Amino acid sequence: MKVYRLRDHGSLDNLAIEDAPVPEIGSHDVLVRIRAVALNARDLMMVFGPSPYGPKPGIIPGSDAAGEVTACGSAVTDVAIGTRVVIPFRPGWIGGPFNPAAIATDLGGAVDGVLAEQVAVAARTVVPIPASMSFEQAATLPCAGVTAWAALDRGAPVGPGHSVLVMGSGGVSLFALQIARARGCRVIATTSSEAKAARLLGMGASDVINYRECPDWDRRVLELTDGRGVDRVVEVGGAGTLPRSMAALAPEGEIALVGLLDNPMSAISPLPLMRTMGTIRGISVGSRADLVRLVDCAAQNFAPVIDRVFDFDQARAALAHLASRTHFGKVVIRV
Repeated sequence: MKVYRLRDHGSLDNLAIEDAPVPEIGSHDVLVRIRAVALNARDLMMVFGPSPYGPKPGIIPGSDAAGEVTACGSAVTDVAIGTRVVIPFRPGWIGGPFNPAAIATDLGGAVDGVLAEQVAVAARTVVPIPASMSFEQAATLPCAGVTAWAALDRGAPVGPGHSVLVMGSGGVSLFALQIARARGCRVIATTSSEAKAARLLGMGASDVINYRECPDWDRRVLELTDGRGVDRVVEVGGAGTLPRSMAALAPEGEIALVGLLDNPMSAISPLPLMRTMGTIRGISVGSRADLVRLVDCAAQNFAPVIDRVFDFDQARAALAHLASRTHFGKVVIRV
């Protein structure tokens, strides 16, 4: 079979396709024929840095994939050959409270990932996908989708009557918009592009704030909510945007801290949280149980937004397209 391996860091030229033996499966494993792999900003971090995992020359990248089961171990009784499945980002976290030890199972970072024609995984980790969901759509869910789900569902889950602020049009933000709308929430979005603003409105955002034209976007959020603020902020910027997120928060609201894209090292005063009695909750993707609920929600309410699908032999071009930041929606590789 064919796999991609990252021979070194620093350049997409170091991503090479090569032959590899078909993975052997244990008695509790299944073999999955990968049909689609979705990319995340994290995959670029593995190539260019910084990465929380450190240099891992030779690793198979990619964390998000869907395919069909082609073989089952002798002890597998609840997964059948031919089942269409999606693989969790963090297979070691099945459900329940987060255990940091599960990070050691993160695909495409701590261990080999899914940018391959076939992978072996524990049978108890795979999640069946409905016939109405394509492999490409399912592959977009494990990282960005589950992260957005955890941002809205863990802690105090949001629902009808709640308001949510999402930032930009990255994968997590788009999923957060779709999930929040499916739950009956009002969604306010930010962007720097009028074209993207139109698309965000088309996806159900009640209002879109252009943060280049309105740098004090937190004040605009307060205006749009009659001075109250939003119940949940899906915070992808980090320290650079966190002060404004705190200022835009409703009483006893919550900031789901997802990313550190903007000036992660700056000092931040927590005083605004004392004014609202708000909280900041860190997000570290989510569990298999979260993925199960997300698959069900998406199947009933929305289709993941896919920007472009590349062929397997175009993996480097797909990553280059992701790095260009011209996409709107997920970048997918068809295997």
